[in-house]
Amino acid sequence: MKKILAINLQLFADGQTVQVTTQDSLSVEMKTFYDMTLIDEAQANLVHEQFGQQKPIPKNSGKKIEFRKFASLPKALTPLTEGVTPKGSSIAVDKIEAEIAQFGDYVVISDVLELTALDNTILETTKILGRQAGITMDTVVRDILQSGTNVSYAPKVAADGTKTEVTSRSALDKTSKLTVDLVKRVVAKLKAANAPKINGDYVAIIHPYVAYDIMSDKDWIEAHKYAKPENIYEGEIGKLAGVRFIESTEAKIYSGEGCPTGLAVFGCLFMGANAYGVTTVDGGSLETIIKQKGSGGTDDPLNQRGSIGWKGMKTAEILIPAYLVRVECTSDYSNVATAN
Repeated sequence: MKKILAINLQLFADGQTVQVTTQDSLSVEMKTFYDMTLIDEAQANLVHEQFGQQKPIPKNSGKKIEFRKFASLPKALTPLTEGVTPKGSSIAVDKIEAEIAQFGDYVVISDVLELTALDNTILETTKILGRQAGITMDTVVRDILQSGTNVSYAPKVAADGTKTEVTSRSALDKTSKLTVDLVKRVVAKLKAANAPKINGDYVAIIHPYVAYDIMSDKDWIEAHKYAKPENIYEGEIGKLAGVRFIESTEAKIYSGEGCPTGLAVFGCLFMGANAYGVTTVDGGSLETIIKQKGSGGTDDPLNQRGSIGWKGMKTAEILIPAYLVRVECTSDYSNVATAN
């Protein structure tokens, strides 16, 4: 019977030696069921990683993962000479390394962890942990993407419509909202960088508070009007000016230091294909860990406690900065939004 590696992740926080135990009481079928439940719940929250270049985590290869970026070739403007083979070109490949980090958490359950049937407590706890895993992994990717330096700021707009360019986060004000004109400017910026499109369009990840501002435009198209259900991205809400918009409550919000007084700022990510790379969550990089009651030995003399947990490896890396634009703006809800 398949063994389960169970690691108490909390011990890392105390600088103690990690205790590793194995147990043989969970069937392969039930292990698979709980793993899939956890992964299904996690994938529903992985909005930020769905457009990245997927890179599986190789086994036994250390803590670093390698992404490869192929450089474009220059124009071949030298005319060919009849009968003479030209020198030719070589492909330049840049190696970009990122260090993988491990994340995880667990819940202790008293007296109710029975592995002979699909107990509702186990299943519901696995779902809750799956959502936690998804949000955690999504935030790891999001924060790396938000660290890019290719930034555009929404201009200030006077009562008569006059626009004033903004060059810093702190200079934004309540009129610095995401508009159709700004979306078109970002699209032009991506096109000028020769950023390839993703299935024919660029993609933007925005917060619901920002979506409120942009969805009122007359040219806004709801997602179901241009794409079949199976072709709609996770979180996709609509399309405008050649950009498909993905809505997520986990889209970045900045507040406090560096922001305009009393206003939160939203970091909207506009991107083309291959702008960044991410590690995948399946294939062993996201795991459910279940320990039944009685597995604790003398630490649990009355067989009162079991636990359900998860652990996973995750990292991301910006591969081509010009293909990823962070647009910072405010919204009608900037006075109530808080940092995430």
